[in-house]
Amino acid sequence: MSGDAAAVGSERRRKSLILNAFVEMCSGHQSPGLWQHPEDESHRFNDVEHWTELAQLLESAKFHGIFIADVLGGYDVYKGPRNLDPAVVSGAQWPVNEPLAIVPAMAAVTKNIGFGVTVTTTYEQPYHLARRLSTVDHLTKGRLGWNVVTGYLDSAARNMGQAEQPHHDDRYAVAEEYIKVTYKLWESSWRHDAVVRDRKRGVYTEPDRVRQINHSGKYFDVPGPHLTQPSPQRTPVILQAGTSKAGKTFAAQHAEAIFVAGHSPSVVAKNVAEIRQLARTEFGRDPQSIKFLALLCPVLGRTEEEAQEKFKYYRSLGSIDGALALFGGWTGIDLDKYGDDEELRHVESNAIRSAVEGWSKATPEVAKWTKATVGQHITVGGLGATPVGTPQQVADNMEKWIKEADVDGFNLAYAVKPGSFKDIIDLLIPELRKRGLFWDDYAVPRGTYRENLYSQPGQSGPRADHPAAKYRWQSGVNAADHAVPEN
Repeated sequence: MSGDAAAVGSERRRKSLILNAFVEMCSGHQSPGLWQHPEDESHRFNDVEHWTELAQLLESAKFHGIFIADVLGGYDVYKGPRNLDPAVVSGAQWPVNEPLAIVPAMAAVTKNIGFGVTVTTTYEQPYHLARRLSTVDHLTKGRLGWNVVTGYLDSAARNMGQAEQPHHDDRYAVAEEYIKVTYKLWESSWRHDAVVRDRKRGVYTEPDRVRQINHSGKYFDVPGPHLTQPSPQRTPVILQAGTSKAGKTFAAQHAEAIFVAGHSPSVVAKNVAEIRQLARTEFGRDPQSIKFLALLCPVLGRTEEEAQEKFKYYRSLGSIDGALALFGGWTGIDLDKYGDDEELRHVESNAIRSAVEGWSKATPEVAKWTKATVGQHITVGGLGATPVGTPQQVADNMEKWIKEADVDGFNLAYAVKPGSFKDIIDLLIPELRKRGLFWDDYAVPRGTYRENLYSQPGQSGPRADHPAAKYRWQSGVNAADHAVPEN
């Protein structure tokens, strides 16, 4: 290894990790069936106290954020067509509540932790969503992130008046215009110092510091102005999860943090490298400013035997039907069409073969991949990696991800809530701190989500090399000197 390469490798091993808790307003989330565990409390997802307690627990351990997934339809591909029963019976992301509603309550009992919320661009007008997100950015004092998704379930499309999802690349074309409309509303519609509350003159907002954006595009016509005054971040932290060709291009241009999933670093390393390269060459962004977060569901024990016993028990509770329902929704593939003993390495579907090949490399001890072994593999941790072992062993695994895939942190899923997070806090985080891989406290106390994501005081708005930055109407700048950018 050359000196430069060694230095890069050493720097990767030393990077301080970004840790988010990965949750959804449902029971079980990535581990269908584990709501049956006697200590699991994920069934309390309808109670506001469940979420405020979780936020306080995670903030006490200095988690960067709580990343809240969402879906707008049920998983109805497995044993289909349009068969919801496997998901309904097992509680596989069913029922599921709207995530943005709980964020202000969590923010009210915390001061530092951020909140990344999943909202699709396919079924909601940008003018409406921009106001909702600005409102919550105000209420959280700038601790909001938006996970920009385009959706993936036809069941959602049918309930939104469409026969099926729009074509994949078409959804991203809509998303591209959509996010630029929100940039215009958040950054260009109000001058930063528009609200003056001048009691002597009786002027609350200076009218010449608020303007229409007059967006007229292929998909949206939005004259504006934005209904909400500039929030602490104006543009929330932009999160993204797509790794298709269109998804990579979108992410390379807009994402500040990207969620990646795979059972081993080799599965995601190529995507990470490609997006960083695209960000630099196509969009002039610092590739290291994009933070990659890998899905991980650690199962921890004070000894390896304890961790393995815990994992074995989790597996015994997991629902195979629920796992295969999730797989069907994630991939569009109904594994019920295959025989119980049929080896999936040899079926006609390229998507199945590709997925199984990735699992095979990560878990070579599985001799034959059938729909039952696929389902069992998903029952704890979903499509992400599930390292099982002592804090030292799991930390070693995380260092492998940093070194081989160049990730910047992890979205940590749970098998049992809040037990999995308590194990992470009590066992894993002390080991990460011992290795210099996790901070002792928030870099910017009471800061915005973006300030703590970058450990950069004052970085409340998007970085200068982010496309949203050019839209910002700064204090003291006349409208004539900063027109609303066309795109």
